[in-house]
Amino acid sequence: MARSLRAHLLRMLLPPIAALLAVGAVVAYFPSIEPATEAYDQKLIDIGVALGRQIRVTPEEYRFDLPDAVDRVLRADRVDEIYYRVISPGGLEIAGDAALPIAPDDAPVYDATYNGTDVRMVSVQTPCGRSTCTVLVAETTVKRRQLARGLLLSSLFPELLIAVATVLIVWFGVKRGLWPLARLSEEIKARSPRDLSPIDTAAAPEETRPLVSALNGLLGEVASAAQNQERFLANAAHQLRTPLAGLRAHTELALEQPMPEACRAHLEQVHQATIRTARLANQLLALARAEPGGRERAPEEVNLKSVVESEADAWVHQALARDVDLGFELQPAKVQGDAFLLREAMANLVHNAIEYSQRGGRVTVRTGRNGRHCFVEVEDDGPGIAPHERERVLERFYRVPGTPGTGSGLGLAIVREIAAGHGGVVCLDNNGVKGCRVALEFPDG
Repeated sequence: MARSLRAHLLRMLLPPIAALLAVGAVVAYFPSIEPATEAYDQKLIDIGVALGRQIRVTPEEYRFDLPDAVDRVLRADRVDEIYYRVISPGGLEIAGDAALPIAPDDAPVYDATYNGTDVRMVSVQTPCGRSTCTVLVAETTVKRRQLARGLLLSSLFPELLIAVATVLIVWFGVKRGLWPLARLSEEIKARSPRDLSPIDTAAAPEETRPLVSALNGLLGEVASAAQNQERFLANAAHQLRTPLAGLRAHTELALEQPMPEACRAHLEQVHQATIRTARLANQLLALARAEPGGRERAPEEVNLKSVVESEADAWVHQALARDVDLGFELQPAKVQGDAFLLREAMANLVHNAIEYSQRGGRVTVRTGRNGRHCFVEVEDDGPGIAPHERERVLERFYRVPGTPGTGSGLGLAIVREIAAGHGGVVCLDNNGVKGCRVALEFPDG
């Protein structure tokens, strides 16, 4: 199952940080609530002490002398209800709310329930003559709960702000920390399939260097395998050229001699097959040279117009043999590259245009500049290439189904390889009415 490294890091970092923030909020809450709670308890104790001073002792009884006005003031709390109970040394009721519960185990401060409501209570022992009376004071817990909520919110709000800031910092920190991997990914993605050069490990972070080194090893093995394949292809094509050229020459000489028509027909087939095989060998050799690693010479300035002019005579003879009108519209177009490969690319374009044009058709070769690009294009008025086939015809050994002739499907693939090797592109479209226009655009040399 695919896993996101960023999500994994966030899962590893955020829960501990959240736990630490929660612990921090708790640690900040309890030291704040305890002093406030003690202050409320002390207030109740003070009330109990004050009420104890209102007890009067006579030989006959204990009296609690608290005016009604003072009693109303004592109970007049806008938030909580206050209750009290005064008990004699003998446990008899002197005054107050007789139902208030007595402290368990003589605890001075305790929680209880009175009239179905939670209350906080204190038990104050106060002198009554030679004995001790007990004063119980209770208060509902509304203010205490409000205080607890307020302190909790006041401690949580900064923690929440810190949590949000921490999440953002961790998120951008992880994103920034993974940036070298993203950059490495973009660098690899931007490469063409032909670029198998090693990745620079010096610019990679130390943690990613083992990955980059392993990737460079793989690229080296792939490059070595590709070079071996290209070397084999070039050697095979080169070794085939000489015997094929000899075979073609012998068949041409034999065809000039008198012979039975049946033998001449078979010899004509051998001759045509030899021509096709020789062209295929030349195409394979050109393809091997067009591949990265197959180029032996340094780039030089090449004028596409001059290349066309040097090959025009041979192309005109091909066109005359097919009864095709071959024309030229040439302007200077200088590029940096390999003259042999550029000549091979244009030869393939012209050969295809002549081969697939009908007798009496027209083929035009153009060179020139278009903005910052130099171009060479070959236009014909033949059957053209359907839009959905224009990308596939650039693949090796692919021919449009139903195409006449005996081509191998390598011509346009070689053109694309050569164009890519020179930083150019191949454009296929029609000429506005019918036929096909193939253009090679190169950076201005």
